[in-house]
Amino acid sequence: MTRHNAADLRRGSGPASGRLHAPELVDRVRQRIADSGSATDPHSVAEAVRAESSGVAGHLDVLDALRLLRHEFVGAGPLEPLLDDASVTDVLVTAPDEVWTDGTGGLRRSDITFPDEEAVRRLAQRLALAAGRRLDDAQPFVDGWLPGSVPHGRVRMHAVLPPVASGGTCLSLRVLRPAVHDLRSLRRSSTVDDSGLALLEAIIAARLAFVVSGATGSGKTTLLAAMLGGVSPKERIVSVEDAAEIRPAHPQLVSLVARPPNVEGAGEVSLRDLVREALRMRPDRIVVGEARGAEVVELLNALNTGHDGGAGTLHANSPSEVPARLEALAALGGLSRSALHSQLAAAVHVVLHMAREEDGRRRLTEIGVVRRVPDGVVVRPAWRPDGWTDERERLGELLRARGVQPPW
Repeated sequence: MTRHNAADLRRGSGPASGRLHAPELVDRVRQRIADSGSATDPHSVAEAVRAESSGVAGHLDVLDALRLLRHEFVGAGPLEPLLDDASVTDVLVTAPDEVWTDGTGGLRRSDITFPDEEAVRRLAQRLALAAGRRLDDAQPFVDGWLPGSVPHGRVRMHAVLPPVASGGTCLSLRVLRPAVHDLRSLRRSSTVDDSGLALLEAIIAARLAFVVSGATGSGKTTLLAAMLGGVSPKERIVSVEDAAEIRPAHPQLVSLVARPPNVEGAGEVSLRDLVREALRMRPDRIVVGEARGAEVVELLNALNTGHDGGAGTLHANSPSEVPARLEALAALGGLSRSALHSQLAAAVHVVLHMAREEDGRRRLTEIGVVRRVPDGVVVRPAWRPDGWTDERERLGELLRARGVQPPW
């Protein structure tokens, strides 16, 4: 976007003699708002446009300026249409002319661009402020949740400013929409095959505690919500999450959502706090939407106090790496390796692993059984899409012990 000397703009001068076009009008409105310290609500912006455009800009220029200012001050600006697209899970800005989306079709470059690097920086700083965060040269990176966000979902934003981001401001927006699939719809979409579906239903019926592992965007929360939808309506589920994603078709769901600290660093409600509160709410099953810190200690404690059928999700490359991942998280809560393995063996029965294929499809690729070994705990595969393993006998024992016949 063209920039001019602020004094010249206030006098109405510019490159087009006597005529004020949309880019210059936007600069003048921005300067007026900055000088006055006004809020950027629609009323204040409209007043600034009227004051700066009177007698020097045509109607079309005013309309163009309003469109540009809406991008400047409202929502996610030019990225808003991408966030509203139900097929989009991520919007990634790596340069003014490089805006990418990720979703059901994989990573794609969009046709949306920014005028310049400064426009990307302004949007990132405004979104950070809306999320109650600070983003400037002293604090060049930020992570937070946007208020309001998109229909039926929330947006998590992350931004990095130069020179930390050497190529220019980088902005990442992840759209978290409530997972509303059931197990049958996952079967129809080929996320799981017939044998895997039967086994998932048996795990729910037997009230086995499980962890869903996988990478970011692999469909962990979708599978978790689908399985919770199969829980008996007589059971009360209390879920704890960073964002309210889990929305199973279940009449007895209580959802607790964590709250980050405000810009002054106060008011935080952590997942660890909420797991403790969940224990006091008469749960039949306790669910932690994403175990990524010390709250894993409370989760394992909860699953070892008679709350069968609990569940959670965890970032891990494979089921076999889940014990090591939990070790690292438990250390944050002061739990030793031996204590973690003892708790894990008693609390969790199976691990379900989700993966995303090259074509963007998400699939259940493995179901593993948690096993005690002399030096701790391991997870061994019992089922894969290509068939069963010898470990299915151990899984059969777990199901029969709870009055459920194995589906083979």
